[in-house]
Amino acid sequence: MPKLDDGDPFVSAAGDFSAAEIEKGRRLFAGDWEFLSAAGSLASLPRMAGPEIAFAGRSNVGKSSLINALTGRRTLARTSNTPGRTQELIFFAGRHRLVLVDLPGYGYAAAAKSKVAAWTGLIHDYLRGRATLARVFVLIDARHGLKAVDDGILDTLGKAGVSHQIVLTKCDQVSEKDLAQRSAEVRAALHRRPAAFPDLAPTSARTGAGIVQLRAAIARLVAEHSR
Repeated sequence: MPKLDDGDPFVSAAGDFSAAEIEKGRRLFAGDWEFLSAAGSLASLPRMAGPEIAFAGRSNVGKSSLINALTGRRTLARTSNTPGRTQELIFFAGRHRLVLVDLPGYGYAAAAKSKVAAWTGLIHDYLRGRATLARVFVLIDARHGLKAVDDGILDTLGKAGVSHQIVLTKCDQVSEKDLAQRSAEVRAALHRRPAAFPDLAPTSARTGAGIVQLRAAIARLVAEHSR
């Protein structure tokens, strides 16, 4: 199992942050978080207000678990072992006007193909037209790496010019050697996608590894978006 602590080179790859930035990240996610809205269509999206951070990824990649880890709330976002359980865009609000968005998983889903197509279209429409969207974190399972099904979302983000970054999830479930190899493979693939943020953010929602750094990265984004 890899050592994912503050001194680990894979965690450091998520960005070098000062103690002040780490503290800003802690404060940003401290306090109350609450469910804001669930949107199944563009018409039902909540009014744009503060900066939004969206989490995209294949079904069962760990989006809800990561949101719970970031906010320190075990059940803020619903987690499930059933792929495709999240079928709407779920919005969560904190006290600093930051909004987190849990997007439906793409790829396999335990639902009718017509319904999967509908919410996949909604995801792409949201990503292309949301002015308050500060960044999309595309979650990739560290055990499996990038798959062909990830190309659609990455293509959309690149064409729309939306800031996006890869977050590796479930890093505690691979060896340090395998994590290094998977990280190298993902970085190589990103070289063909100049719009993607080049650094990876390795995380484990179960152990908390990389969560402090990801909070700091989001705090930095919020500060830049507010200028």
